[in-house]
Order: sequence, then structure tokens, then C-alpha cells
Amino acid sequence: MKPFQSLLLALVCVLLFGVNGFSQSTPQAFKGAQIIPISGEPINNGVLVVEDGKITAVGGPNTRIPRGANVHDMSGKVIMPGLVDTHSHIGEGDGGDRSSALHPDVRIMDAIDPRSDTFRKARAGGITSVNIMPGSGHLMSGQTVYLKLREANTIEDMLIYLNEDKTIYGGLKMANGTNPLGGSGFPGTRAKSAAMVRALFVKAQEYQAKIEAADGDESKMPPRDIGMEILVQVLEGKRTVHNHTHRHDDILTAIRLSEEFGYDLVLQHVSEAWKVADEIAEAGVPASIITLDSFGGKLEAAEIKNANGKYLENAGVLVGLHTDDGITDSRLFLRSAALAVREGMSRKAALESVTVANAIMMDIDDRTGTLEKGKDADFIILSGDPFSVYTHVEETWIEGSKVWDRSNEEDRKYATGGYEIFRGEVHTHHEMGGSQ
Repeated sequence: MKPFQSLLLALVCVLLFGVNGFSQSTPQAFKGAQIIPISGEPINNGVLVVEDGKITAVGGPNTRIPRGANVHDMSGKVIMPGLVDTHSHIGEGDGGDRSSALHPDVRIMDAIDPRSDTFRKARAGGITSVNIMPGSGHLMSGQTVYLKLREANTIEDMLIYLNEDKTIYGGLKMANGTNPLGGSGFPGTRAKSAAMVRALFVKAQEYQAKIEAADGDESKMPPRDIGMEILVQVLEGKRTVHNHTHRHDDILTAIRLSEEFGYDLVLQHVSEAWKVADEIAEAGVPASIITLDSFGGKLEAAEIKNANGKYLENAGVLVGLHTDDGITDSRLFLRSAALAVREGMSRKAALESVTVANAIMMDIDDRTGTLEKGKDADFIILSGDPFSVYTHVEETWIEGSKVWDRSNEEDRKYATGGYEIFRGEVHTHHEMGGSQ
């Protein structure tokens, strides 16, 4: 073949099949692995078929593989859904400043760098969807953002939209306890903290009532207030509150406020959940917790237990785990669940805690969190059992595209380190008013 013909053929292949060697429309079949679908029992020698970014089949060895599919032999591997992290600070974003304690109008999406290498670090840990939060140094530090960790040039390319008109793509970060206590404009006591939150929600209710009374008449509408608009979305159940809280009394205060104003709540951290697990269960509120391999830090989290998952599971609470990266490392997210199992949480609940439970808390479980026909093809390929210390994430796939591959030297360094690989990109909570 002449040189120019070889070049022409190569260009045609790129156009037809893309840089990964196949197009999104070419079915991909992964066979021979143990598949952990989360929605059911593990499948030995299983088959996973994906096409156009969606799962088209998942089942045993007799599952039909479409003609012309690109078949991947996964013998000896484990395939499970991509991990979902309900609380992270990757992306180098920030949040509300110290001008006041309540910033519902602030959007962290306006401060995130979509090209940050911290996203590659998270992919190395098998994370495919994430809730990125502002810090917790405020009673309300701003709007969180739900992202698919696709390779992207803009933040819009990563957003997970929650409504048809694509105006909501995250929750609202709130906090109580010691973090929001401070100087001018900030509360000095826990009681004042709750009072300030209550007052702002009452104002939001009044704003909501004026909009309803206007009944579409622009001349009767109240002046636009973008902070109030967000709180009305919260009151209407369109946006979830993610509430940073540690002590048992602060946990109950967060629940009390959510019940008073009727908004959807996810408890974040809940270090002393073991003291009030039954009360959390009675309220029907989910909890996203963290496990640690090195204890210490703030006084109000002194009584945290890695057994929180066990206590909450036994009480009947929907339990998720999160990284709070950089409190714990996104690359080691599966280890967080393994630590919970070591302290008594069931294997089933622990697997759910990093997948579908978190997807439910972010209201994206119709798209991800389990391996089922029709869902997004978000999955990870592991070298062994998810909770083994010897297991590595080998590949991470999002919507049918491979976004991280341990066998690729450039990708691998984000899993194993490398000289100054994250220089200048390490998040600290001091910059954002505190978190864990």
C-alpha cells in the first residue's frame, strides 16, 4: 500500500470509529467477568452490552451479543457500576465569601475548572458522578453541582440536569455546628444559626406567595431575587439540601428545620449518627457518611465512628458514603466502603453506599448507580473483589466511553502519584471556611 493510501485509510478509520478504535454506535460487549449489577445478585461469567452510551443488556454467559460488536474478554475481572460521590471538593472551586453567612445565590459551577487534574484523579478511583460542594463555613455557602466526569472543555459539558428545561443541576449546601460560627454577619451560637436559617426560609415563603398571587401577571411579580429563587426551588422540592452536620444535637436541628419548611434533606457527615440513628430513620432522611483511616481534626467530630454505617443500616436509614475530597482521597473511595464493612456494615449496603444509594440522594438513580438495561453505561472494571486491598480500578467508563485506563501510562500516574502531579491543585477546607 502506498504511503498516501495508508494515510487516507487511517483518516477514514478515525472518522468512522473515533480515537478509541470504535464509534459510539458500535456495540461493546464485555464478557467473562463477575458482574455486580447492584440491582441484583452478582453474575458469574457475565455479559454486559452497551451501545450509544446506554446499557442494552446485562446477564449471564448466554446473553446475546449483537453481531459486529467489539467484544472485550474480561475473564478474571469484576465489573460494577461507576461510583457516585455525594460530597466532594474536586475541581478547584470555591463558594460564598465572608460578607455574610447566607449565600443561596452563589453557584460553585462558576468557579470550577473543568480541566482540573483532580477530575482525572477521581476517574482513577472509579468515580463517574459527583456532587461538588462549596465549603461549609457558612449557614448556606451556595449551590452544589452534579457532574458526570466526562472529559470536557466546559463545565456545561459535565452537568447532570435534573429538569427538562435544564435550569437545575445540583442541590444547596447548608451547614451547622461550629463551622458557620464567626464574626460580623455570622452567628455566634448554634441557636442563632438556626434562627437565621429559619428567618431566610420565611422570607422565601413570602416571596413564593407573591409569585403565586401574581398568577403569571408580570406587573404583579415581585422584583427578581436570585437567592430567593433558589430557596423557592428548595421549598418546591426541586433542589435538595445537603446539610453538613456532626454532633447529634446539630443533626436533629437540621432535621427539625427540614420538617418545618418541608424541604428534601440529605445529612452529610453525621459523625455522631450512632447516637441518633433511630431518630434519623424515623424522619426518613438519608445520610451520607465518611469513614476514616486516621482520626483527628475538629472537636465536634471527636466521637465519629466508622461503625456509623452499621448503626444507620440497622435502623433502616438509606446510607451513602462520600470522600469529602481532600479529607479522603477520591482514588481510594472503595476503601471507604471496605472500612465500613470491617466495622459491621453489610457488604450489600456498602456496595450500594458508593453507587445507587448516592444516586438516589442526588436524584439521578434513573440514570446511574446500577447496571440495568436502559441506564447510562457508567461502569468500572476492577482487577478483583471491590473491597480487597489488592484490587485496582483498571478502567473507568462513562456513557459508553472509556475515560480512564490504568494500562495507559499517562492515566496510571493519576492513580499512583508522580512527581508534583497535583502541585497547586490540592484543596484545603481553610480556603472555603471549613468542611469536615
